[in-house]
Amino acid sequence: MLIGMSMSLFAGGYQVRLQGQKQTGMGLIGTSTSFGASSIFYNPGALSMMKTDYSFELGANFVNSNVIYQSTTSSYTAETDNPLSTPAYLYGAAKLTDKLTLGVGFYTPYGSSSKWDKDWAGKNLIQEITLQAFYIQPTLSYKINDKFGIGAGLVLVQGNVDLQKALPYSEQSYTRLKGSDFSAGFNIGAYYQATQKLNIGIAYRSHITMKVDGGTAIFRIPESLESVVAPNNKFSAELPLPANLDFGISYQITEKFMAALEVNYVFWGTYKELSFTFEKNGDVLDNTNPREYSNSLIPRLGLEYQLNSMFTFRTGGYYDPSPTNEKYFTPETVSLDTWAYTFGISIMAYKNLGIDLTYLGTHGKESVKMYEPDNFEGRYKTTASIFGIGINYNF
Repeated sequence: MLIGMSMSLFAGGYQVRLQGQKQTGMGLIGTSTSFGASSIFYNPGALSMMKTDYSFELGANFVNSNVIYQSTTSSYTAETDNPLSTPAYLYGAAKLTDKLTLGVGFYTPYGSSSKWDKDWAGKNLIQEITLQAFYIQPTLSYKINDKFGIGAGLVLVQGNVDLQKALPYSEQSYTRLKGSDFSAGFNIGAYYQATQKLNIGIAYRSHITMKVDGGTAIFRIPESLESVVAPNNKFSAELPLPANLDFGISYQITEKFMAALEVNYVFWGTYKELSFTFEKNGDVLDNTNPREYSNSLIPRLGLEYQLNSMFTFRTGGYYDPSPTNEKYFTPETVSLDTWAYTFGISIMAYKNLGIDLTYLGTHGKESVKMYEPDNFEGRYKTTASIFGIGINYNF
């Protein structure tokens, strides 16, 4: 499953926060909750507060996303034909002592997959793109006392990019760029049980820059141009995976009912441009594409109700403002101001074995956007339906 998984854009930028089904059911809130091994991603400080000696979680999501483009000067419309995407996660954690907990996580917090018709109006900007980032995170969490825990994880990242767009030389001309990189960062957090009912959490995931060196560049162009543009080339490029600062509080209103609030500050401002440097014919092919993203603040609300020892229900919602610049909005990554709602149910199937089911729906605000360098304007609308399933085992 992990080898075959892919990712699809469904929110601001190309961030994918589907890293735990219990958290997804509550509006993707996890900084101030301690649900077990999935705290490796959401808040390493909460990992030491898990209630069992061992915790394992495995899950996958099934993303059906769609983008509709409509010209502002005619009746022309186009629509993506995105494949079903399956971001997934796997966590395991064990208490080494009463205070020290060790965990390892595999997850996919960044990615984008978009497929347009090869002859659509914006084909010279993008035809098809896949961005992937696979994280492995060994983590240590320490419980300072019964109320306060801290944690840190080393993040190891494998990133891949595969991009294709048309070229204006002929109807069949296009270029395809493929590359990969390995990089590293960190994830830290603190978790505080202020009272028996009130929990507070804060976490920070570092910025990571993925650098592609020696990527493969293929140009399908008329033979008459091959003396100017090499059909087979190499390229270099950089793509930022922005830092996140998360803060949340959760309150146990009654024995069965909990409410949680969270804000995520995403440092999208690091994404200033997307530049390509080519090994051959650089004077002709090298180019810089402005992006000028802005930092964004995402508010979230989540609720949980434990019906009995077998069933727990969750719901939530959030607002994810687009980080894109009004002058440089590209169909390569269609990111609109997005409202989202979530539902989830946990079933204690057998002793220590639980099953989590979730649904997440997103709706991007229909908007007219422009990419000024190519004078490409249009009205965009986005939707996504995401079903998730997870299995957890705690003992």
